[in-house]
Amino acid sequence: MRGATPGDNTFGWLDIVRLGAVQAALGAVVVLTTSTFNRLMVVELALAATVPGALVTLHHAMQLLRPRMGHGTDVGGRRTPWILFGMVVLALGGLGAASAIALMPAQPTLGLALAVLSYAAIGGGVSACGTSLLVLLAKGVAAPRRAAATTVVWMMMIAGFAITAGVAGGLLDPFSYGRLISVTAGVCAIAVVVAFVAMRGVEARIVHRVAAPQAPRSEAGAFRRALAQVWSEPDARRFTAFVLVSMLAYSAQDLILEPFAGLVFGWSPGASTKLAGSQHGGVFVGMLLVAVVTSAFKGRGIASLKGWVVGGCLASALTMSGLVFAGLTGAAWWPLSQNVFLLGVANGAFSIAAIAAMMTLSTHGRSGREGMRMGLWGAAQAIAFGAGGFLGTVLVDAAQGIAGQSSGLSYAFVFGLEALGFVVAARLALRTTLPEHGVRAAALPSTPRPTYLVDPV
Repeated sequence: MRGATPGDNTFGWLDIVRLGAVQAALGAVVVLTTSTFNRLMVVELALAATVPGALVTLHHAMQLLRPRMGHGTDVGGRRTPWILFGMVVLALGGLGAASAIALMPAQPTLGLALAVLSYAAIGGGVSACGTSLLVLLAKGVAAPRRAAATTVVWMMMIAGFAITAGVAGGLLDPFSYGRLISVTAGVCAIAVVVAFVAMRGVEARIVHRVAAPQAPRSEAGAFRRALAQVWSEPDARRFTAFVLVSMLAYSAQDLILEPFAGLVFGWSPGASTKLAGSQHGGVFVGMLLVAVVTSAFKGRGIASLKGWVVGGCLASALTMSGLVFAGLTGAAWWPLSQNVFLLGVANGAFSIAAIAAMMTLSTHGRSGREGMRMGLWGAAQAIAFGAGGFLGTVLVDAAQGIAGQSSGLSYAFVFGLEALGFVVAARLALRTTLPEHGVRAAALPSTPRPTYLVDPV
């Protein structure tokens, strides 16, 4: 039933699906805050677009807490309390954000203050829940099935996005602020219930090693020491740089791809909007491709996670170079939609392989530091996602100012930088020791620790 052998201390497929249900619940709350609430503030409340933009940026900024929360799970050794705590905080933040929107028409200042607190809670809840969930997956999923397990969990998260957006969107019509609060409360309550039911007894399936108690010392000092220990590991540093560079290159086109299609190719709003769907479809295919190949060809070179990470980054650079050519030539015959689809495939392949490799790498090095490593990489991703889209728009505007009215050249310049970023990321991945399936690196001596959650969204 579980897909694991008797006496096995790793997660079976049923356990992985249960953890995926938690990730789907997390995504269900987040999608309301980053899409529905964004539209309501801009359209119904007629606020400047920078207001929801700043709130979403705050949500990303709060994820700089990931290393601290990852350290907390390392100290206690259990991830479930942090996962459930994070989900509750996330749900309260989501409900608070909906209440803030309902409050803004009558009391703008108070509503905005509540929104700030709520989005901070959303970011903190995502950090606590998502990071710990990844650490639990890393510790409980056998190495050969990590890529497939990661794909299952991420697809369930995407399903959470899609189902919530569709169902909640239907329930919100005809719109009223009372209906907004009711629908949001329903989504948040269901998310919390799903998380609690899904997590019941899951962590008990894997073996925990309880460390000897340590002498009391300041919590701040313990965190700084743990961070310094992880940062002293060359592979942890290189992988942090890889995550930062690759995710910057990945996200910098988020806000400029559709304007590029409209300005350079003259596409209509409807046609350019379909580009996002094409890219996401490609990401889905890329993720499935890695999961199938690494599961079906275990032990062979084609199943190498490092190969998929490096190859995916180089393929992303190549397909991004196609957009550079499109920008420079403005050729009407260029297959832009197909180019973007292939970019999505390459992005999906490298990102899912990188997450699987991250799960493996988090358990290598000094023991008892898995949460800190995962938190460090999660913080790097949050910085990249928070800055990437904004940086892409700034660079386009700057290039536009230098090049005059040559829109195609401006976009080509930014796409070229992204392609270069993927090449740099591939080089960083090549220089990082990414253990393959079934290989266990020697761990450094563990430090004594007493008994004491993080994410991709």
